[in-house]
Amino acid sequence: MKKRLLSKKALSTAIVIPLLLSGVSGVSAGEFQKNNVTSNLPGIQLEYLERGLVAAPTSQGIFLSWRLLANEVKGYSETGLTGVNFNVYRDGKQIATVEDSTNFVDKEGNSDSRYYVRSVLNGKELDQSASISPWKQSYVDLKLQKPADGVTPAGENYTYSANDMSVGDVDGDGQYEYFVKWDPSNSKDVSQKGYTGNTYIDCYKFDGTLLYRIDLGVNIRSGAHYTQFLVYDFDGDGKSEIMFKTAPGTKVIKFDKAGNITSEKYITMPQKDIDAGYSNQDDYRMSREDYYNHVVKMFMGWSEHEEVIKGNWPSTLEEAFGIEKQYTYPLSKEDAESLTDYFMDVYAPKRSGNNKLREFEGFILEGPEYLTVFNGETGEEMDTIDYKPGRHDDGLMWGDYAMARIEPGNRVDRYLANVAYLDGDKPYAVFARGYYTRANLVTYSWDGKELKENWAVDSGWTPMTNPFNDGPHGRDGTDPEYGTLTTQGAHSLSAADVDGDGKQEIVYGSATIDDDGSLLYSSMDKMPEQSAAPGTTARLGHGDAVHVTDIDPSRPGMEIFMVHEGAAWAPYGYSLRDAKTGKIIYGGYTGKDTGRGMVGDVDPSKPGLETWAVGLWTAAGERISTSAPGTNMNIKWAADMTTQIVNGSGNGTTTIDDWKKGRVLTATDTRTNNGTKGNPSLVADIFGDWREELLVRTADSSAIRIYTSTEVTNHKLYTLMHDAQYRAEVARQSTAYNQPSYTSFYFGSDTNWANVPVPSFSTPGVLSVLEEAISQYQANGELTGPLVPKLENSLRQAEHHLEKGSVVQALKFIEEYQSEINHSRNAGNISENARLNLSHKAELLIGMWERMNE
Repeated sequence: MKKRLLSKKALSTAIVIPLLLSGVSGVSAGEFQKNNVTSNLPGIQLEYLERGLVAAPTSQGIFLSWRLLANEVKGYSETGLTGVNFNVYRDGKQIATVEDSTNFVDKEGNSDSRYYVRSVLNGKELDQSASISPWKQSYVDLKLQKPADGVTPAGENYTYSANDMSVGDVDGDGQYEYFVKWDPSNSKDVSQKGYTGNTYIDCYKFDGTLLYRIDLGVNIRSGAHYTQFLVYDFDGDGKSEIMFKTAPGTKVIKFDKAGNITSEKYITMPQKDIDAGYSNQDDYRMSREDYYNHVVKMFMGWSEHEEVIKGNWPSTLEEAFGIEKQYTYPLSKEDAESLTDYFMDVYAPKRSGNNKLREFEGFILEGPEYLTVFNGETGEEMDTIDYKPGRHDDGLMWGDYAMARIEPGNRVDRYLANVAYLDGDKPYAVFARGYYTRANLVTYSWDGKELKENWAVDSGWTPMTNPFNDGPHGRDGTDPEYGTLTTQGAHSLSAADVDGDGKQEIVYGSATIDDDGSLLYSSMDKMPEQSAAPGTTARLGHGDAVHVTDIDPSRPGMEIFMVHEGAAWAPYGYSLRDAKTGKIIYGGYTGKDTGRGMVGDVDPSKPGLETWAVGLWTAAGERISTSAPGTNMNIKWAADMTTQIVNGSGNGTTTIDDWKKGRVLTATDTRTNNGTKGNPSLVADIFGDWREELLVRTADSSAIRIYTSTEVTNHKLYTLMHDAQYRAEVARQSTAYNQPSYTSFYFGSDTNWANVPVPSFSTPGVLSVLEEAISQYQANGELTGPLVPKLENSLRQAEHHLEKGSVVQALKFIEEYQSEINHSRNAGNISENARLNLSHKAELLIGMWERMNE
């Protein structure tokens, strides 16, 4: 086993990377040039990222693209940010210096060329990227291992396809690993009856190595609304965890290099559930007979139901169904069966022809529900707690039986999740349940040992006079503070600092929760004359899509664009509102469920971002066109910082289209996900320059195909992953109805670079990265002889004094470490690549520790 140089305590210490110019959080590059203010604040926790160099063949030559890191920014110019520049090397020889961007086309390069880049400041080279070869084509494939086909208890066959994705650095080396959710071909919307196959989540390295697979088991239904998984470094140890809802039967599967299973381990069930007789071998999926018996049991207990006892609901089921009273309560089993037959065969079909309750099967309406955090590197379970809140029932209290369309297990099983920097420094996990009627959010911190609840929000139940015939949407919940949160949620949610206090809020559809868990606002407006209730005040209401960023840079702060489902009972079909106050800036009544909408800079001749739903508008609300771009997913693909659209659904080929220029990419032999939603597996800035990569599955799901833009740009911007809002949005992008990831600042073709904020941030695990680098350089012969023990001893001493609280002494030893690296007598024991990189990381530590000591 490799000897550890540093203790776990030291490795988990958040290391603040010093900016080349300042440490003030959230100020712009322009302000840096004016003020040069310094700060000792630790800054927001983000990932340590390496250079992310990639190379792809084009008709003009080999296109190279790499990251600028936020801590390398020094100022701004007319076309981008300034700071470090880059020397480009091919086969060990410098071929270019790039100052105005982080990409380059080598016209003389070929498939056998080897490339690396070195950052340069004031003529001095600082570090060196990994050495890479070009891709074989304009994309690269991440090879996958597809799960085996299956058969449901009803005898239906199903297969698997790759679905949603996320990324996280699970081993702390500055490179992302890839998480892939596998969906069975029979995955369901929560309103659809029938069995589904199991959901799986895999973790892959970029070379296709499958680290582990998590089988969620038979007690987690498969579909867009059930499994919202978060990949993030929550505890600040420099390595990402993965967190999501689990149940008895969830297990971690590990494999050998040949793909054979080497171990299977179930999650740890709480002792109270074991004592109650629950087991990881349980199967809570309901058959048709199970559901019939479930309703019989519910009816037998009718007279004891809390709402009946309170007098809120009819005292008899006959009254609820509108028929003559004929039974004595509490009901006998025989009478409950008689009423169940009436309910399923007469009452429900009268309400809607879609109410085929005799065919109801495949739902999980009982059994324990958990929240589990797994080690991102190994897949090991780290903590499991009860999922909060529990389902309470099969949806009766949630309104699932109240509407004309009776849908048990629907509103009760609507889940959301995201990451939020609620205190402005570290990430919290946010998990939610419900948004049509009762709405709940719970936030958690993870310290590496246990999940701790931070705060919780609950609207309370939506009152109903008859749970079998009522309209619970749009009514206040019973909680005095959060009651107006009901019916306001969307099929996604966002975390953004909408009030400018440095802490992120939770944008929960048409409402926003402040960073401390209080209700910031719940947006409402007057109903127009052509609506169902003219002149009354109503919620903006639920919607399928919500987008949060600086849409109109001429206004202070951010805006929120959302589409709304309420039709004639909602004041707007689409709206743009002030993110801080919730006040409407502009919007339009449609009188119908407006299901799709998007924002982006698709018309660079107009200032700000355009918005579109049933037409296209400027940021100021001027109508541009009655038609609009697609709404599946947007992508930052173009050199001029305009927005493009990912199109394609079902068996259609994935494409990227520009509103003005037309098709810019045809991703042959690939498919999007989630039916008509047409979502790519992921769109995110995972490597290369600031532009987003497109990750889509191949038609046979044998691989995730990754495309990067090869259009040369003269805009220089740090990686979008160093903007906290964007990074958190990547983590939640695949939640329910996948929505794009947006920056905290205005991003468009007319960006004013003086206003681009340069964050002060910490990147946990730099000591670990330094230790690993020494080991690697020693292994490949770039670090040899007596220099190795000298460096190891200096690191041990630095860590020892840091743990004792003596920053001065720690600095002394890390400076000694750096001196040994750069001393001429050691030149024969260290390569230039190793010298640059080890010295650069030492500089980062020195700068941080000096700031700690101020």
